[in-house]
Amino acid sequence: MATSYAIVESGGKQYRAEKGTSLLVEHLSADEGAKVSLRAVMYRGDKDVVLDAEELEKVKVEAVVAEHLRGSKVRVFKYKPKKGYRRRSGHRQELTRLEVTEVRLLTRKPAAKAEAKPAEKEPETKPAGEKAAAKPKAPAKAKPAAPAKAKSAARKPPAKKPAAKKPAAKKPAAKGRPQATRGPSSTTARSSSAKKS
Repeated sequence: MATSYAIVESGGKQYRAEKGTSLLVEHLSADEGAKVSLRAVMYRGDKDVVLDAEELEKVKVEAVVAEHLRGSKVRVFKYKPKKGYRRRSGHRQELTRLEVTEVRLLTRKPAAKAEAKPAEKEPETKPAGEKAAAKPKAPAKAKPAAPAKAKSAARKPPAKKPAAKKPAAKKPAAKGRPQATRGPSSTTARSSSAKKS
């Protein structure tokens, strides 16, 4: 006889949950020994397979938090060839071990958990005549409006003065002895001789 199992989702990953098995899932905030209910995305029973979202709400998968642990170290090494770029780091993932205690298909959808309601105040019983004689609330006093000139003056930023122009800096004179003026270059001499002939 085949046993029933469910595919559950936890931490963005899917696991096969069967009664009596243990799952290693992403870290859950529940304390050790606490009961956790997992969301089923598929259920396979003795006779049928459930994939419909409405029917999956009837699937009950419960587990107990056995322990919190860390996964094996993953070494990360990044480099760029011929650039001298080397970075080395490591990572250990936080994990939670779950012991699956129950996997079954209920006949009807479980009731939603009732939230704790704050204690409601009991209405005071007053005679009808006192309610009519109650004082009407005074209208809230409006604050006097500030003058329009003061508001507009506060919004405008102060006028900026134009920056004064600086005189252009002179280039320093070349150091060393002045070069003597030479005659026409050899290229111009060649071109002029070529024109004559």
